[in-house]
Amino acid sequence: MSEEKILIIAVKKNNQTDDRFQSSLDELISLGKTAGGTVAKVITQKRNRIHPATYIGEGKLAEIKELVDEEEIDLVISNDELSAGQMRNLTDYLGVRIIDRSQLILDIFAMRARTKEGKLQVELAQLEYMLPRLHGQGVAMSRLGGGIGTRGPGETKLETDRRHISRRIYDVKRRLQLVVKQREQYRKRRKNNDVFQIAIVGYTNAGKSTIFNRLTQSESLEENLLFATLDPLTRNIRMPSGYECLITDTVGFLQELPTSLIASFRSTLEEVTESDFLLHVVDGSHPDQTQQQDTVNRLLEELNADHLPMLTLYNKKDLIQDDFIPLNHPYMLISAYEKEDIQRVLQKIEEILTSEWDSYHVVLTPDEGKLMNRITKETIVKNKAFDEDENHYILKGFIRKDHSLNSLLKEQ
Repeated sequence: MSEEKILIIAVKKNNQTDDRFQSSLDELISLGKTAGGTVAKVITQKRNRIHPATYIGEGKLAEIKELVDEEEIDLVISNDELSAGQMRNLTDYLGVRIIDRSQLILDIFAMRARTKEGKLQVELAQLEYMLPRLHGQGVAMSRLGGGIGTRGPGETKLETDRRHISRRIYDVKRRLQLVVKQREQYRKRRKNNDVFQIAIVGYTNAGKSTIFNRLTQSESLEENLLFATLDPLTRNIRMPSGYECLITDTVGFLQELPTSLIASFRSTLEEVTESDFLLHVVDGSHPDQTQQQDTVNRLLEELNADHLPMLTLYNKKDLIQDDFIPLNHPYMLISAYEKEDIQRVLQKIEEILTSEWDSYHVVLTPDEGKLMNRITKETIVKNKAFDEDENHYILKGFIRKDHSLNSLLKEQ
């Protein structure tokens, strides 16, 4: 299938800075590419407010119509969310398919979801997005199933659509609840087993999956595309001291995420709230990284995860040109592809943890091998020595304040 030719239309409002506007356009171009299209043209207009009927002014609209015919455009994408009326008017006037930024993101999510939960969440977000806009979809609804912005649930006539979609929303929500319950049980089990959890968070395309793969020596999807990872992956890792914990790769954050998506992806992001430590990955070479870090920090706040200990990794250090000033502390400048850097990350995590945990000093006899094994895996052992005269082991290290081993260590 040949790539669809895309025309992007965007209104720059008075309250938007040039940088902010440009970065949202760059992001939209990147999203178009991720969805499998090529952006042929970008048309922008400065306005005090968005045109209520056609999003963009009439003069500009004629120019767009000309371009659509000349360039044989397949799809027009608007940088802002469109109402049902705007969508209908634009479709009638331009004679090609129109979608907005939110639909595009939902479409990419539909393409990328792998797990049952991921797929259900995307479908729910798409259905909730579609319901109030059915009217504007007229002709468009009958051609669902072909091209960007049309993946996921498809439907036909208006009233049956509405009933059908409402029913489907109810059904998907019910099924999601079951999946979420299962996930909660997994989490409870992990908590009961005293497992320490690290979550990797960050703006989309900052390099989270690459770092996850390097830390766990695994091969999750690693692409230079937005939203390469949608479903949270969790793996076991071992720290330099022998300490074992779980690490989770999460969906990338994005500014102006469709509201329907934020709600439905809450449970995917709940992995973040359940974790004990965050690795915040930032593309250190990105011109808009300040904005991206703010977006992530704001979302962490909304998820009530902003109190968790966090290490910020400024990735892609080889691409950083200017003098680098970090926004967040503690931080590290790294390249995900350098083995030494990945080792340094693990050491730094241990360093941060030991500064917050309780220290212990314990003496064990040779027949307490089982306990010694637990201590090695579940605490950070700094020193382990065998006293031949006394015939015992001396272990020194650090342990989480709420770990069940605490009581055992106190008894020793």
